[in-house]
Amino acid sequence: MNKRILHRNLLAAALLLGVVASAPALAAEPVHNIVLVHGAWVNGSGWKPVYDILVKDGYHVSVAEHPLTSFNDDVTAVKRIVDMQDGPTILVGHSYGGALVTDVGNDSKVVGLVYIAAHALDQGETEVANGKRFPSATSQTTDIKKTADGFLYLDPAHYPADFAADLPLPQAQFEANSQELTAASVFAAPAGHPAWKDKPSWYAVATSDRIINPDLERMYAKRAGSHTIEIKGASHSVYESHPKEVAALIEQAAKHAGS
Repeated sequence: MNKRILHRNLLAAALLLGVVASAPALAAEPVHNIVLVHGAWVNGSGWKPVYDILVKDGYHVSVAEHPLTSFNDDVTAVKRIVDMQDGPTILVGHSYGGALVTDVGNDSKVVGLVYIAAHALDQGETEVANGKRFPSATSQTTDIKKTADGFLYLDPAHYPADFAADLPLPQAQFEANSQELTAASVFAAPAGHPAWKDKPSWYAVATSDRIINPDLERMYAKRAGSHTIEIKGASHSVYESHPKEVAALIEQAAKHAGS
């Protein structure tokens, strides 16, 4: 009888140790789902170099294609993609897409935010106002044009230099002539409660960005307490010109957001 009791106690102890030993492994398991959100004057196809790396490394990656017709329309479109995810999700935004992930990031499925040369607004802030505090190189030119019905676009002749100076010229010219016109109203939409106040964030500063002042990017990153990298010489198209560095930052978020 004593031997049976001893055996039972040893077995229970072994099982308990097994559970305890496995707990850290479960806690450290990387997030599997990643949603990529584009900015203004582009579409989701620009994410392909980053997408390819992340998929190769085993992540489930979705690209949120939003219409750039109003802030509410865009939030709804991104939220729709987040709703489709099967569990914890890393939300990544480029440029104006940062304003979207700051809002949609309040969703319970989102466990971490990644900003790629993006706006990380605080409550009540607008991109227009912050751009006046930290003027970008492009904002001091006449390269931003407006249609009769209130949509903004970049002059295709200057798009390569302003938006994509470190991309091959033919690629930049194609993007200039396939750019998604963007409702001017989205840049004046005041932010609600920012998800970065409650969730961990990562930030990539593009040091040669002409669309968003790199000092504004640094302010956003510092204020949010983001894990920050600077990509030297990168244009606003940093997610296309430096996909390895951008993908590595996203994977860092996926590995550590839940820990």
